[in-house]
Amino acid sequence: MTLTDPVGDMFSRIRNGQLRQLKTIDVPSSNFRLKILEVLKQEGFILNFFIEKIEKNKKVLKVDLKYYEGMPVIREIKRISKPGRRVYSRATSVPKIQNGLGLAILSTSKGVMSDSEARKNKIGGEIICRVF
Repeated sequence: MTLTDPVGDMFSRIRNGQLRQLKTIDVPSSNFRLKILEVLKQEGFILNFFIEKIEKNKKVLKVDLKYYEGMPVIREIKRISKPGRRVYSRATSVPKIQNGLGLAILSTSKGVMSDSEARKNKIGGEIICRVF
């Protein structure tokens, strides 16, 4: 089965896992998804993740979801730049999500990073998603 939007699929799995109060979810592995999960972990939206081999060449990312007092830490995770409509931002106009409480994940020429890191390095790029 081929996916037209694998990153959007990962966000849907996270959303659905948190609605069902799951501790861990499985996501098919790719380097881009791995980098996005690294940013989410670094910013404190997920507990942890690790790679697990299931077959000869198949790898799965196991993501440990984070909850605070029984409620999911991620209230909203929304894909901004989609395969049919890419959204880019200059270094001077990188968006602030919920006045800095949220997070925007950008794909830049220096790799995948958070909005605050992109602003600090004065780098623009494709806005992958927003998390709050």
